[in-house]
Amino acid sequence: MPGKGIWSIFLLLPLLAGCTGPLSTLQPAGPAAASTALLWWVMLAGATAIFVLVMALVGIAFWKPGIGRNVPPKRWLVWGGLAFPGVVLTALLVFALVTGERLLAHPGTPGLYSVEAHPYRWAWRFRYADGRESADVLHLPAGRPVDIRVVGTDVIHAFWVPRLGGKIDAIPGHVNTIRLMADRPGTYGGVCAEFCGVGHPTMKFEVVAHAPDDLEAALSQLPQGSP
Repeated sequence: MPGKGIWSIFLLLPLLAGCTGPLSTLQPAGPAAASTALLWWVMLAGATAIFVLVMALVGIAFWKPGIGRNVPPKRWLVWGGLAFPGVVLTALLVFALVTGERLLAHPGTPGLYSVEAHPYRWAWRFRYADGRESADVLHLPAGRPVDIRVVGTDVIHAFWVPRLGGKIDAIPGHVNTIRLMADRPGTYGGVCAEFCGVGHPTMKFEVVAHAPDDLEAALSQLPQGSP
């Protein structure tokens, strides 16, 4: 009955609470994360379109058995099985490629800020341009692009700050770079997104985005790292 369907929707509403929180990709706080969230919503819309079409055809088949008897099977396969999903999936692929290009770190960006991230089992150390270091807390300027140079150390880890952007692997012997930007000052959660051993669940860190006048004061209190 229609009433039951409506009540089912209300019962599912509490699940939307999972779309918020310190590690939510659907609560972006920067342009890279906003692009990722938009890609998610567009892909959801495409998947929903295909699902609705299939369910509509199934419903029609039950409502009026034999209604499509005069349609050649080849037409069902070509238009329903190839053309429609092909158009939707191609559009999603193009959109994903264009969105992904915006997330790449391109040199020469004005006002660029760079930090090195060194993951170890099972902690993070961040090194700044002046040689200072912080443990499990990454300090960034708000409103400026930041290149995070993720330096591979012992095993494969992955650097991920869901509310600020995508993730990138830390592969031993390699340096991978990801660009992030926080729209406004605040504190954001980060994690290692690659299983790296028994301490993996606790390998978390915080990203603190500072107003321009506050960043230098925060960095000045950090110790100098080892040469």
